[in-house]
Amino acid sequence: MSLERSANLGLSFYEEDAIIERKPNDSDERTNQIINAVYRQVLGNSYVMKSERVVNAESRFRNRQLNVRELVRAIANSDAYRRRFFETCPRYRFTELNFKHLLGRTPENQDEMRFHSDILDNYGYEADIDAYVDSEEYTEAFGDDIVPYFRGYKTNNNRTMVEFTHSFAMLRGVASSDYGANLTSPVIHKNVLTQTPISVIPPSGGSAGNGWAFQGTDLDSATRQGVGADEDGRVFRVEVTGYSAKKFNRIPKFSRANKVYKVSYNQLSELYQRIHKQGASIASITPIN
Repeated sequence: MSLERSANLGLSFYEEDAIIERKPNDSDERTNQIINAVYRQVLGNSYVMKSERVVNAESRFRNRQLNVRELVRAIANSDAYRRRFFETCPRYRFTELNFKHLLGRTPENQDEMRFHSDILDNYGYEADIDAYVDSEEYTEAFGDDIVPYFRGYKTNNNRTMVEFTHSFAMLRGVASSDYGANLTSPVIHKNVLTQTPISVIPPSGGSAGNGWAFQGTDLDSATRQGVGADEDGRVFRVEVTGYSAKKFNRIPKFSRANKVYKVSYNQLSELYQRIHKQGASIASITPIN
C-alpha cells in the first residue's frame, strides 16, 4: 500500500525513486551512480569525504569482483561507519541505525534488538554486520545486486501498525542525515520495547521550523474521553484517505483526509489491516489526550 499523502509525510522521493539494481552491461557512469547510492544508503545520507571512501572495494566493484551486497558490507565495516554510528553511539542507537541502513526498516521487537546485541558481545562488530547482510531477509529483499532502500513505511512487508509508525521517526525527507541527527540516545528503542506506536505528524504540523515533527507517545498520559479506550485510557485518531480521483503530477486532487477513526491502541492493528484491504491510505496517526 502506498501513501496517498506521501508528499505531505515526506516520503514522495521514496515512492517515486526507482529501485537501483546493477545490470551486466552497466556503463561507467551508471556504475558510479550505484556506488554513490550505496554510500548514501549505508551512511545514512551523510557527506562522505574522499579520505573516507573504501577505495579498494570500489575498484573491485568496478572490476566486477564484488557485487552490491559485498560493497554494502565493505562500507558498513569501514572506519567511516564505525566512527559515525558505533564508536559515538549507544548500543541500541547503533542497532536502530543498522536496521535502517542495511535492511531498510525499523526493528520489529525487543528480541531482534537483543539478538544483535548478543552478537556484538559474543562475536564482535563484523559478525554483527554480517548478521544483517547475510540474512535471509536481506537476500529476499535485495539479493546480490539491488542497493538497499528504505522500505519500512510500506505495508506490504507484513509489518505491524506499530512498526509502521516507528518508520516515520527514523526517516523523514531526503535532506535528513543520520550523522547530523541524534546519536546520543536511541530514538525508538523505548517504543520498540513497549510495542507502542509513535504519533505520525505531517511535516506541515511541525513547530520547530524545520519542516517536520515527531511526537513520542506519552506512556503515562490517559484519556477516558469517548467509547473504545483501552485499559490505559488511550485513544488514537487515525486519518485515512481513499480517493481514487485522477492525480496531476502525483499530487492528490483533495488535500484533506476523507475519513477519521478514533480507536484504542489495541484496535490499531485491526484497523491497519482493514484499511490496507480496502486500498485506502493512512494520512496521520495521533493520540487523543
